[in-house]
Amino acid sequence: MSPAEPRAGLSDAALVAAIRSGKESAMAELYDRYSAVVYSVSLRVLGDTGAAEDVLQEVFLQLWRNPDLFDSSRGNLAPWLAVIARNRSIDGLRKRRPESDVEDVLLSVEPDMAGDADRAMAMTKVRTVLGGMPAAQRSALEMAYFEGLSHSEIAAKTGEPLGTVKTRIRTGLLALRKAFQT
Repeated sequence: MSPAEPRAGLSDAALVAAIRSGKESAMAELYDRYSAVVYSVSLRVLGDTGAAEDVLQEVFLQLWRNPDLFDSSRGNLAPWLAVIARNRSIDGLRKRRPESDVEDVLLSVEPDMAGDADRAMAMTKVRTVLGGMPAAQRSALEMAYFEGLSHSEIAAKTGEPLGTVKTRIRTGLLALRKAFQT
């Protein structure tokens, strides 16, 4: 990619392909586009700016080292990065769980997505779908994705059978996927 090429006009898939070729400028462009999303997800789960910054670095280092892990035919890059950030953050919570309980972690920072209309529209879709879900299903998704609880932990916390919890989460994720396919 030459400096004369308009980087903002390249698709995520084209930038990932450039990363496969070792183009640092493509990595910089993706970092500029999605670092706020990755950091916000991590900070929301971890509640610790230092740990969220570590996760941010790990996620983009993983993308740099293994760009083939992203498959554009299976979805968009932003949600893929957000899931990786979420999973890494949950791993971090589990490692530090003996030191602090998840209920003690404050989740007071909202993601800053005002600069990107696409992310704002995506968040609107997510909120709309979550708002239309039954309360038990929404609660199971929130416990899994924002509190970092496993399916077994959610079942124990709610008193519901494990199969019911798994079904609620899967059905909720399918509803979210359907909203993004239309």
